[in-house]
Amino acid sequence: MDVTVERRISQAKECPIRFGTDGWRGIIADEFTLDNVRTVSQALCLYLKEENPSTFSSVPLIVGFDTRFMSDRFARLAAQVAAGQGFKVLLSERASSTPSISWAVKQHGALGAVMITASHNPPKYNGFKVKADYAGSASPKITARIESFLPRVDRLFEESPAQPIQFFDPRPDYFAQLAHLVDIERILAAPLAVIADSMFGAGAGYLPAILGKSDSFLREINDRRDPYFGGINPEPIPQNLLLLSAEVKRISNPLAVGLAFDGDADRIGAIDRDGSFISSHRILALLLRHLVEVKRWGGGVIKTVSTTRLVEKMTSRYGLPLYETPIGFKYICDLMRSEDILIGGEESGGIGIKNHMPERDGVLCGLLLLEIMATHGKSLGELVSELDSEYGAHQYSRIDLHLRDNLLKERVLKKLSIDRPSSIEGISVTDVSELDGIKFSLGNGGWLLFRASGTEPVLRIYAESPTMGEVESLLGFGKRLVQSEENGR
Repeated sequence: MDVTVERRISQAKECPIRFGTDGWRGIIADEFTLDNVRTVSQALCLYLKEENPSTFSSVPLIVGFDTRFMSDRFARLAAQVAAGQGFKVLLSERASSTPSISWAVKQHGALGAVMITASHNPPKYNGFKVKADYAGSASPKITARIESFLPRVDRLFEESPAQPIQFFDPRPDYFAQLAHLVDIERILAAPLAVIADSMFGAGAGYLPAILGKSDSFLREINDRRDPYFGGINPEPIPQNLLLLSAEVKRISNPLAVGLAFDGDADRIGAIDRDGSFISSHRILALLLRHLVEVKRWGGGVIKTVSTTRLVEKMTSRYGLPLYETPIGFKYICDLMRSEDILIGGEESGGIGIKNHMPERDGVLCGLLLLEIMATHGKSLGELVSELDSEYGAHQYSRIDLHLRDNLLKERVLKKLSIDRPSSIEGISVTDVSELDGIKFSLGNGGWLLFRASGTEPVLRIYAESPTMGEVESLLGFGKRLVQSEENGR
């Protein structure tokens, strides 16, 4: 029997709900609570009802979740709120990757989707991603509209569903789409040795299900659910992939490779046969070359402000349009919807591909890397060396400085904006951009970027230069500057 429950849903004055780079995120049981999930779910429903007054009860709304603590419970709650408002809800029957949920939006012609995930953030976080009806991240305009409904969420609402919630498995349709984009037969015919690291996240089991190969070809690690993610953040960066690196090094196969996916499997990381890390910049460059030279696809290329200048050189040679955006795949998504885009990528390993959807997809990128290796019969390291020979070396690194509070990171950025250096570590500054953070372009072709995290008291410093020694010097400059400001000097 339907029960109307009065819930005075606070607008969470103590911890306001604000959408950031990709969704709203917060610390579980502090900011990310059941009441706040109810609140933002109801605000989303109000927005969708206003946008789709005649179809919201017949066109589905997709709800998915990852493997984090209570993600399934938060997802069920979001689904119950939507169903209680008369929406037709399709709730994933199991933990699923964000790209598979986004693809379900396209496959079902849905109003959009809610994905409960904090992606690569530390285990104590969870998040509420919104996917629009175009199967990509909700634009800043959409999330601003959702936020505008938050003050109106202080009313009676039906907790019991007006429509029954339907459960579904998003994987089969998603796997079929990936098989359509990738030459699976070529991959299976090649003598590869693959280790997949799902980092205890939602991508566990995806590659074996798609490729269906034995342990001699493909093996998974960290493929069980662990809300603590093995004590590390589920982000495919070098310090978090030590086990994957060691496992790949043990394989006596010249075509050994490790592929890693973040917590919701929309980002990619890779390990070469010698255990070395292949950066997202180089993955983006390898994919770009393959799509142009082998698949013969065309279109523009998108890079975020923190992505390698190697891509600029490649697009110049190929005669392709190049777009630079702030960090956040939602900006890439907007361009993928409005322009003919071949590929768009960001430093964090999120890469979107043409003929798919305006969404990053770690598993698709991993399969394409295997297709590239199978096509050329070469390891990732050998393929990267070819790029270096052709375009010159592009060394890169990043440090994340954990600060005592959010005010300090803003103070550092303000200081850099006002007191702009004319040179850094003896290298002239040729340009300064404030597209996202503060980015100093340098006379040697390198750059140094300072950018504040949107969710944590963290200041990120990125650097690219022809040599790793120069990169370390640039990062050292940045770290000293922040420490000086922290000490009040």
